[in-house]
Amino acid sequence: MGDSMPSFRQNKKTIFMLVFPGFALFLFAVLFPIGLSIYYALTDWSGIGSLNFIGLENFKHAFQDRIFWKSIKNAATLALLTVTIQHPIAFLFALLLDRIGGKVEKMFKTIFFIPCVISIMVTSKMWVSIYNAQYGLLNKVLTLLQLGFLKQQWLGDPGIVLYSLILIMMWQGFGWAVLIYYAGVKSLPEDVFEASRIDGANRLQTLFYITIPLLQPVIAVNVIWAIISSLKQMETIYLTTNGGPGNASQFLANYLYIKAFDAYEFGYGNAISVLFVVVCLITTVVLNKFFKKDFY
Repeated sequence: MGDSMPSFRQNKKTIFMLVFPGFALFLFAVLFPIGLSIYYALTDWSGIGSLNFIGLENFKHAFQDRIFWKSIKNAATLALLTVTIQHPIAFLFALLLDRIGGKVEKMFKTIFFIPCVISIMVTSKMWVSIYNAQYGLLNKVLTLLQLGFLKQQWLGDPGIVLYSLILIMMWQGFGWAVLIYYAGVKSLPEDVFEASRIDGANRLQTLFYITIPLLQPVIAVNVIWAIISSLKQMETIYLTTNGGPGNASQFLANYLYIKAFDAYEFGYGNAISVLFVVVCLITTVVLNKFFKKDFY
């Protein structure tokens, strides 16, 4: 008994020494900034000078702010289109890559992943040039194809600017979606497919009754990642339209940046950031519960 007590105390010290650095990092890099943001959200601080405590006024203003809700709606639209359009296409390409094999497989993997490794600044500016109404490649191609009636102000028309931006962001993230599905497909046990072929299952039956059910955990991870990424989008918006024209393409992260650092409404910007964190947390919890219920 006497020997076990020092050993227990020594283990406690060891555990503390191992846990403390990570906890301290989490405290100062995550919890402290969130707490500071909540504090500033309760003030009218402009970012400079004195501040006054105004309670929940910034949060009340956010719930009445049309642009705040527009930003959430735009993020939800991006998430919906990503999950319903980008991911099914990425899934099919992952299956095709696995079936092709050889050097062609490696070549297409590289091609699909190129947009993911190029700087977002470079790809965003490239798409701004492509979309340019006067000299942009897209309108020129439409003219060459005798489809000039389809020419648009792609980033200048409030009616289509959001979908033009969504196309950019889906293109930028397409390689990641393909890579995750491809890794999932490659991890599937071959003996299951051999058994299905022996039993006479065709390709569609194999896809819907074997491949997709086995890939459900991968699908869950990819879908959750896509939705959370849609909520956090900022760089592409900032580098292309900055939320314009008329906030038609505004997203939450970009909007809080504008309010905090361009409009000098630092308190209100922090209130939006707190709500932003809450929205992300709620979305993550709901998605995890949904996929845990239906997939596991």
